[in-house]
Amino acid sequence: MPSVAEKRRTFRDLHEAGCFVIPNPFDVGSARWLQGLGFPALATTSSGVAFAAGLPDGGISRDDMLAHIAALVDAADMPVNADYLNAFADDPNDVAENVTACIATGAAGISVEDSTGRAGEPLYDADLAVERVRAARKAIDKAGGDVLLVARAECFLTGHADPLEEALRRLKRFADAGADVLYAPGPRQREQIERIVAAVAPKPVNVLVSAPSDFTVADFAAMGVRRISVGGALSRAAWGGFMRAAEELKAGRFDGLAGAAKHADLDRFFAADQHQREGRT
Repeated sequence: MPSVAEKRRTFRDLHEAGCFVIPNPFDVGSARWLQGLGFPALATTSSGVAFAAGLPDGGISRDDMLAHIAALVDAADMPVNADYLNAFADDPNDVAENVTACIATGAAGISVEDSTGRAGEPLYDADLAVERVRAARKAIDKAGGDVLLVARAECFLTGHADPLEEALRRLKRFADAGADVLYAPGPRQREQIERIVAAVAPKPVNVLVSAPSDFTVADFAAMGVRRISVGGALSRAAWGGFMRAAEELKAGRFDGLAGAAKHADLDRFFAADQHQREGRT
């Protein structure tokens, strides 16, 4: 199994050119399955882990999130990007401390967003948001500098009056403050995405695709996007199948079980996967 340092080098190389999909597993089993499909990297999902714990997105504690990230890092032979919400802190000094704790999980990248989680004030003031990115950058540099810092502008998801222009302003400042990758989840129009890519070039941009899209990976690559994540979409797809089957079961029918994965397929994959991992120790 590659070392943490090797995973981090691989992750950095992935961001140098081209465009890749970085799917978001929600537990160890889904991480191992995605690895088996051959994806080059994985990213955690805050909503996926929260829903699995019976909590709303953002409801999981810092320590539980760190344990989840560490478990996925340990389960995967490829790099893992940590969805670290707002780094579980408002103050830049606390952001730095919490980012340092996340680095210790072995994550190859850490995403820090500018959303406060508070309804009345959903985004941090722009100056404070920049200071928080700068604090995360300093924490990463102090730890060796090999972890990629992903700075997220949540303007599209928080009801901002002019989300694109505000996201552009913030992302450019985040890039200047030391972010390695820029990410504004929400835009779906080609022009919006191309403007974001151009604004922070040559730094790489992540795009979120959390629902069916008319764009293909090749289309996003042509726009200059470097990586594509799906957030909690795989988790919600799993929940969708579970909910439909459970509702039919409650109604006295078993039709919802027709779409279930075959026990033999899952058992065969995980038995082979376990054998392979044990052979490396």
